[in-house]
Amino acid sequence: MSHFSNIKTQIRNLDSLKSALTDLGIDWKSGSQQVRGYRGETRIAEVTIEQENGYDVGFSHNGEAYELVADLQFWQQAWSVDRFINKVTQKYAYHSVLTETTKQGFQVAEQSNREDGSIRLVLQRWSA
Repeated sequence: MSHFSNIKTQIRNLDSLKSALTDLGIDWKSGSQQVRGYRGETRIAEVTIEQENGYDVGFSHNGEAYELVADLQFWQQAWSVDRFINKVTQKYAYHSVLTETTKQGFQVAEQSNREDGSIRLVLQRWSA
């Protein structure tokens, strides 16, 4: 019986996911690697986060998006699973917005972190 859980996300861009994890101070490894679980069971993920307890967390592509893959019984991150996903998703959205708007010629004019945890971005584009 598998102990692994696959938690769906809306994360579709691998580079923005990596940037989000880096922003959050999370050490990760890239490339197809094994996520270690209970009794030596493994899953393959494109991004792997090693934990001190010998069990890993990963993000695996399901054909549409990257799912969080982990044996939740051995979760050892700074935040709960829900909080972790929320923080990664927020930073992922931030990087996705910056990437797409930069392609369209926008630049960040102003950025602030609000008390409620949200990020306020003001973007501008100059045209001649």
